Formats: sequence, structure tokens, C-alpha cells
Amino acid sequence: MSAGPELKKTLTQRQLTMIAMGGVIGAGLFVGSGAVINDAGPGAFLTYAVTGVLIIMVMRMLAEMAVANPSTGSFADYARTALGGWAGFSVAWLYWYFWVIVVGFEAVAGAKIIQYWVDVPLWISALVLMLLMTATNLFSVSSFGEFEFWFAGIKVAAIIFFIVCGTLFVVGAWPDKGADFSNLWSHDGFLPSGPTALTAGVVTVIFSMVGAEVATIAAAESANPERAVAKAANSVITRICLFFVGSVFLLAVILPWDSAELGGSSFVAAFTEMGIPYADDIMNAVVLTAVLSCLNSGLYTASRMLFVLSARREAPARLVNVSRRGVPVVAILASSVVGFLCVIAAAIDEDGVFLFLLNSSGAIILFVYLLISISQITLRYRADDSTLRVKMWLFPVLSILTTLGIVGVLLQMALTDSVRSQLVLSLLSWVVVLVLYAVNKYALARAGERPTVTGGPARRVLVLANETVNSGELLDELRRIDAAGSASYYVCVPASPIETGAAVDGPLRVRDATVEAAQNRLAQTLSTLRSDDLDVDGALGDYRPLRALANAVDSFRPDQIVIATRPLEDSVWQRYEVVDRARTSYPVPVTHVVANRVEPALVEDA
Repeated sequence: MSAGPELKKTLTQRQLTMIAMGGVIGAGLFVGSGAVINDAGPGAFLTYAVTGVLIIMVMRMLAEMAVANPSTGSFADYARTALGGWAGFSVAWLYWYFWVIVVGFEAVAGAKIIQYWVDVPLWISALVLMLLMTATNLFSVSSFGEFEFWFAGIKVAAIIFFIVCGTLFVVGAWPDKGADFSNLWSHDGFLPSGPTALTAGVVTVIFSMVGAEVATIAAAESANPERAVAKAANSVITRICLFFVGSVFLLAVILPWDSAELGGSSFVAAFTEMGIPYADDIMNAVVLTAVLSCLNSGLYTASRMLFVLSARREAPARLVNVSRRGVPVVAILASSVVGFLCVIAAAIDEDGVFLFLLNSSGAIILFVYLLISISQITLRYRADDSTLRVKMWLFPVLSILTTLGIVGVLLQMALTDSVRSQLVLSLLSWVVVLVLYAVNKYALARAGERPTVTGGPARRVLVLANETVNSGELLDELRRIDAAGSASYYVCVPASPIETGAAVDGPLRVRDATVEAAQNRLAQTLSTLRSDDLDVDGALGDYRPLRALANAVDSFRPDQIVIATRPLEDSVWQRYEVVDRARTSYPVPVTHVVANRVEPALVEDA
């Protein structure tokens, strides 16, 4: 049964692992690292290390929330739950806007690379690339995953090849080459432009590392999202240290920091210095792969954000439609069209409209990271630490330092002439989004719809539980939600003979025993909650939990759903993905409560 559109959970662990590994490697590393070395000097790898620490912290905070509550909307959902509807709306629309601009930019970049080999008009090449990646995303999520697996594999292989060759070159194991690290201190020293150049470079470097968080969105379309997110978060440290800090360190050792050759592709210059033939052709092919990977994942990410926005009545309703293969077709096409409009803008007026679009999205990812950090701090204080399987290190110290670090990068942008316009225009974009949020909220109110989440506690909370309905964990969660005393509750208990323990009594008494056991649990829960002065009602539901949930949603129209289950090893509902299906089927936050404190039953429930 499905009460709404569902995305297929067909991404494999193999695909997710490579998406996580390659997602952080963009064309910016291959092309932009030389400019950072030119600006900061040989110590540029420290800029990558500092920026990498910031990204690692954000990913760890995101992983804590995503493992506890995996969803397609991912960090937009967490911002919504932690800070209110305006934050979720802001994160989703800003992140969508960032990625559709990236899609257009990458299509143009890929077309320029193709012109290295074939003399064709830029807009034609860009259109072909857009059509290919759109078709990949439209076919199925597994086809997206497979393409991304091979794209990411090529990027990772190229980086590893460079690190192996570069290490042999600098330590003197290369033919006709002795060990030489002199480029680190010659040519006016390790930091020829002073230590401030290191922090200024963070503004540039952070955008070359964007993409690590895509794995948390993709994980929701895998069979085991919690495991996928945890693996992605744990491996991001190795990936950033090896792929970014390691490769940039080798570049700084192989080439003088003031070399004019770094102004192009630093990797081509390094391979040429090592005497590797056809370095320019090889690296152009690798950069084209990186561009296609970014274009592919950009369309995927943007479409999933539109899907979630539509499901929450914050975007046109048709965007929530999915195909028989479980992909959001209209959302993909809409994102692709906007990306192609950016390509047209680049072809017509690259230094005007297109530059304006790029600048207006320049600081958006920092706004998203900032809201992720604040959301994690807020949700962590609300959560029971004992239920978290992945935790932010040294909370709250590192979480607060990460938040301050992001604010520091934004301040650095405000103080740097070359990127100040990006910050100003990005802030303007955020203001536009907030205005749209207010307009959408007003339109929903005029149409008789309720926004899914207000700035405060949820107003209408639907509870789905059976044996766990009177558990201490569930009751504690409901009391927490009602801290402001303004929520109303509807408790639904599926009348299942297996889950009430009535199935052992034989066929003649099963129905009566089922209803009696479920009714007793419901009555006891209602009595307990009412004794706490909570506004609560309830009823028995269909013996099938998802059907019971669908009927209750239709009649109660909740702002939030709370589902209580036993731990995974004892839970029928978790094994049949009741919680995950609810999250993909309903445009409201779904909270999962794992209950250990339950009264004994003849047969274990969900």
C-alpha cells in the first residue's frame, strides 16, 4: 500500500560508497587548485586542511541527524524540525537554486573541454551533455547510481595515480630524479603572501569540496540508509586528507608556487614536469568526467529537493509525480530546464546575466551549512543521547566552533573585494526565498491548508503504535512535543492479532481478543496522556499498519507523525520499513521512537 508517491530504494551499497568517495571531488580540485597555490604559496595545502576540517565537522553533524532520521529531504527536514518551517523552506529552495546554477555552469565547462578536441558551438555541446545526464536521471535511480559509480571511479583513480606518481617523484624514486622538497621554502618562503592568505583561500577552497553531503540524500533511496550515511561520514576524513590535502601538498612540492603553469591545470603541469606523455589529453578527459559527475549529481540533488518541496506543498503539486521506476520525472525535467536556461544565458551574455546568476549563488552553500550546524545543535539538545548511533564529537564544543567557523568564512567574504558581491547577492537570494515562504504560507492559509510545520511545536500530532503505545519513551516524546501546551494528539493502534498477541488464542477468539487487547492499550494511553492535561483522542486502525496510518492521516490531517516501534532486532514494522515508507509518503515530519520500556506481551510486536 502507498498513500503517496514513493522513490525506489534501488541504490546499492557499492554505488553509494563510490558516490560518497567521488562526490567531494569536483572539477575545482583539478582546475582551481593551481590558483589557490599561486595566491597562498607552498603552504596552500594548509588552507585545504583547514577547510577540510570544516567540511568534516559539517558532515559529522549531518550524519548524526541523518542516521537518526534518514529522509530524501535530509537536511531541509532537519532544519524544519529544529528551527521551523522558514528554515526548511530556505534550505530546500536555496540548495535547489545552488545546484541548478551548478548544473548550468558545469554544462558550459564541459562544453569548453569538448572544444579542446572538437570545434563545435558551445551551446550545442552543452545541450548534448544536459540531455545525456537528464536521460540518465529519468531512466531510474539505479542508472544514476551506476553512472556516478563509474564517473567517481575515474576521478578517484586519477587522483590515486597522481598521488602515487607524485610521491615517487618527490622522494627520489622517479627515474633520473632525486628527492627534492625545496619548492616548499624557496621562492620567498613557505607563506610568501603572509598567513592571512591561508584564511582568504578558504573562501575559494570550500566550494571545491561541496558535494560530500549528497550521499546523505542519496542514502534515503538505498535499502539501508543508516549504514550508508554512517559509512559516508566515517570515510570523509580519509577522502579529504588523501584527495585534497595530499594532492595539493604534492603539487606545491613538484612545482614552484609562482609558476605561470599553475594558472591553467595544475595537474597537467605536474604530470608534464614528471615527463608523463599526453598529460593534457589525459587530464582533460578526467576533468570532463568530473564535470559530468557534478552535472549528473547536481540534477539528481536538485530534483530530490523539488520533490520534497512539492510533497510539503511548498512547490507546484505536479513536481511530486513519480514514474513507474520511482523517479520524480517532472522535478528532474524542471531542474534540467532551469539548467539549460543558464546555458543559454552563458551563450548570450556570459559576463552579464550568467555572471549574475553565478554570483547570486556564491555563498548559498555556506548558508545551508550554517543552518545544518544550528539544526544539529538544536536537535541534539532535544534528543536522548542513548538512542543516537552516530554522534558529533565533543558536543557541543566542536558544533559551536564549526558554526563560528562558517560565520568566519562569511565575514572573510564580506572583507574580500573579489567575492563581496557574491555574499551580497546570495543574501538577496535568501531574502527572496523568505518572501516566497511568507507568500506560500499566506496562500495555503487562504486555501484552507495548514503549513506542515510552524515556527513552534507541531499543532496536530498523529501517533502510530501498538505494543509500544504506552511505552515510557513514546510518552516522554509526546510530552516533549507538547512542552508549550499547544499540541493536539490522535493515537492510532492497528488491530493486528500478531502484534497484540491474540493470534495464539485460536481462530474463534482471534478477532475479539485482538480488538480487546488493542482497545485496552489505547484506553490506557489516552488515560495517561489526559492525566497530563494533553489534548488527545484516538481509535483502533486497520490490522495493516500502513493502511491504518493512511486512514488516520486522511481523517486527522496531522502536522507531524510519531511512530513507535521496538528495537530493530525485535521489530516487524522496522523490517517491513514502515517508518521509511511513511517518510516518503507523507509531506510532514515523521519521528521514529524506539521503545525499550514496554509491558510484557505474549508475542513481540513491531
